[in-house]
Amino acid sequence: MTIPADLQYTKEHEWVRIEGDTATLGITDHAQEALGDIVFVELPEIGRQLAPGEAFAVVESVKAVSDVYAPVGGEVIEVNTLLESEPEKVNTDAYGEGWIAKVRMNGETAELLDEATYTTYLEE
Repeated sequence: MTIPADLQYTKEHEWVRIEGDTATLGITDHAQEALGDIVFVELPEIGRQLAPGEAFAVVESVKAVSDVYAPVGGEVIEVNTLLESEPEKVNTDAYGEGWIAKVRMNGETAELLDEATYTTYLEE
C-alpha cells in the first residue's frame, strides 16, 4: 500500500492535499481497503461550512456505512460528482479520481499527520 508523501492524514484515515487555500479531501487507501467494495458516497452540499473533525460525507460499502470527517475547516466549494455514478473510484484510485470534496480553508485544521507519522500509526 503506497502512502503519498505530498498529502497529510488524520487518525480517522482521511487525507488532505493542501494547495494554497484549497484543500482536497478523501479517504485513505487503508480506509477503502478496510471498508471493502464501496457502493455509495453521500457528498456534502456545496457552500456547507465545515469544522475540523466534523462528519461531512458518508461512504457506504458492502460491509459498513462510515462517516468521513473533515481534516480542515472551511467552505465546501466543489464535490466529486463522478462518485455519484462510479463510487468504486474510491476503491480503485483513493488518492486520485476517488477524492470526495474540495474546501476553501479557513485556517482551522484537525490534528494532521505527515506520511511518515501516518505510516507509523498504521503499523501500531
